[in-house]
Amino acid sequence: MSAITVRVPAKVNLQLAVGPLREDGYHDLVNVFHAVSLFDEVTAAEPADGDLSAAPLRVRVEGDHTGEVPVSDDNLAVRAAMALADRAGRSYRADLLIRKSIPVAGGMAGGSADAAAALVACNELWGLGLPVEDLMEIAADIGSDVPFALLGGTAVGTGRGERLAPLETAGIFHWVFALADGGLSTPRVYGECDRLREEAGVAAPTPAVSEALLAALREGDAKALGQALSNDLQPAALALRPSLADTLAAGRAHGALGALVSGSGPTCAFLAESAERAHELAGLIKDVDGCRAVVTAHGPVPGATVAG
Repeated sequence: MSAITVRVPAKVNLQLAVGPLREDGYHDLVNVFHAVSLFDEVTAAEPADGDLSAAPLRVRVEGDHTGEVPVSDDNLAVRAAMALADRAGRSYRADLLIRKSIPVAGGMAGGSADAAAALVACNELWGLGLPVEDLMEIAADIGSDVPFALLGGTAVGTGRGERLAPLETAGIFHWVFALADGGLSTPRVYGECDRLREEAGVAAPTPAVSEALLAALREGDAKALGQALSNDLQPAALALRPSLADTLAAGRAHGALGALVSGSGPTCAFLAESAERAHELAGLIKDVDGCRAVVTAHGPVPGATVAG
């Protein structure tokens, strides 16, 4: 085949428990990932121009906020394709086209999702036939969120988030995401989390998964899930972007079952009791100051999948 397109979802963190800073610069985490129906698409194609002097991997980006996405070797999708070629032990060529719908630098793992999609697309395009276990191993080396974008569904991640165990989840949950202007740097948010803890004299706890959260997922209980949502990075994100507090307050005031900053932010996530209620809630909060746009989605959904 001359081109392969892969669709890959965004994620929301239902729980993000952040432990102490490790010697390698990462934190021990308990990270409950949930894949939602906001998708990027990555197409890997054989270069059409036949220019062997050109870079073996080239990338273009279309869609929202494309100016914020690198089109160099710093792009996670390019890094993923390069790592895959290295694993295969050969030099391969591909043109990558990323169609963005997942917010950029929004705490929903859009870059990691594109990396996962590039792994799947190039594995197919180049006829490598590597099993998903190999792709997961490569993904973990690229970034902590990349393995989950391959897996999808709902899962708990431990270590720095890359060691995954799928979670039993009943039913479908309905979400509203309030997208903010500009992004937040993940390293900066983690650094602020450490600073706030040090300033308060609070030792970082050993992260542990919430039993209430697990029970709510198993039972498909949206109300209980809303009450169990948590994010240890939220105080840091609010310190760096105080306007997010108003967005969260607006969602709660208009009946969200739960509200939290997604990952390192600045996207705010609201759980609704139904698809209809999600659309109503989106309309009620879309004009809050600092809110660039509002979108609805549902989850869980599958991970990176070749488009049919």
